[in-house]
Amino acid sequence: MSRPRVAVLMGGPDAEHEVSLASGTRVADALEAHGGWTVSRHVVDRPDAAALRDLAADVGADVVFPVLHGPFGEGGPLQEALEAARTPYVGSDSHASRRGMDKLESKRLARTCGVPTPAAIDLGREPAGRLEPPVVVKPVDEGSSVGVRLCRTAAAVEEARRDLAGRRLMLERLVPGRELTVGIVHGEVLPIVEVVPAEGFYDYEAKYHRDDTRYEVDPPLPSGIAESCRRHAMAIWNVVGCRDLARVDFMLDEEGPWFLEVNTMPGMTDHSLVPMAAERAGLSMRELCAVLVSAALRRGPTGSRGEAGPVERKLRQRR
Repeated sequence: MSRPRVAVLMGGPDAEHEVSLASGTRVADALEAHGGWTVSRHVVDRPDAAALRDLAADVGADVVFPVLHGPFGEGGPLQEALEAARTPYVGSDSHASRRGMDKLESKRLARTCGVPTPAAIDLGREPAGRLEPPVVVKPVDEGSSVGVRLCRTAAAVEEARRDLAGRRLMLERLVPGRELTVGIVHGEVLPIVEVVPAEGFYDYEAKYHRDDTRYEVDPPLPSGIAESCRRHAMAIWNVVGCRDLARVDFMLDEEGPWFLEVNTMPGMTDHSLVPMAAERAGLSMRELCAVLVSAALRRGPTGSRGEAGPVERKLRQRR
């Protein structure tokens, strides 16, 4: 019997192109090391449904693993094209991808299910003065901290707005504290990871270029905080409609954890947090990628969230 054929897509037209190349390469390496697949690698730009159908036909792909980050690759358009091409793929469907990519929408959904999230406004619709500094200026639909600015004065907010002109921006109340992240694979919560930057905040440089950022898996936390983070992360997973995998980010202060954003295709580089947490839970990178591909194959070209089978049992046994 021939092995299933997996097409790993990477690159894309978004600002996180280089991160996607690193993530996609690591995913393809892991799948090849696993040995259960015939893996092909594809650096893409902005393929439409017809291009994806051609790609699937040319490589004979049984499933696509789209390891792209950003508005096109992670935010719905690529997922829509894969759905139109009737191609099974790893990750959340187009509707959940759009909700997750839009930070303001995901924060609105968080409030509907009682998950605390810092106050925020859409800078294109509301005056900046409605939220007093210190604040964070963020593009609404970017990841990897692309374009994020910490602003302690109104002048800094205006400077950030000028520098980031042309993007949809939001202003969010700054929550100083500890940065925590919760990975989820097929509805099972992975160990919490705390990110400790050497200086400043966890920006693009700290995530991908610096080697002095510390990561603590299962960090010591005040009583009840870990349980709150896990509960809130699962609430976000469900209200957004995530599928296969996601990462939910929080800031922790004396009041408790505050939801910041959800990533429906989190990074898979050697600095990335979901593979790190999965490793602690007993899932190697090879196993993690294999269970994600297996679930997509079983699901086929449908909208079902599906299940991964053995991964849930393995994670539950290690609790």
